[in-house]
Amino acid sequence: QVQLVESGGGLVQAGGSLRLSCAASGRTFSSYGMGWFRQAPGKEREFVAAISRSGGSIRYSDSLKGRFTISRDNAKNTVYLQMNSLKPEDTAVYYCAASLSFGTVVPGRTDFTSWGQGTQVTVSS
Repeated sequence: QVQLVESGGGLVQAGGSLRLSCAASGRTFSSYGMGWFRQAPGKEREFVAAISRSGGSIRYSDSLKGRFTISRDNAKNTVYLQMNSLKPEDTAVYYCAASLSFGTVVPGRTDFTSWGQGTQVTVSS
């Protein structure tokens, strides 16, 4: 099992940027496809982005593509989410997730088995 700890959340004005980080410990990080999800108050958890083990394959939520960028550094056991042009509707708790994966497969939304505790992102208007 891999342990995940998110950081980098906070309060930002609309139009601003944040970079979230998710540090992994435990089993070999490079064995896991990684993902980011978010959950706004009163709403269901929403898929944001996912990345394959090597970082060579990526998938985004259609509604967020172009503003958010997922990346990973296997040497640092860390996955990132760069968020630009933030909007008040991006306010949510952002979660990092991991899925044992193979090759260039990007995990599907229901494949993730390990989750972090989340980091709050608040975008003011």
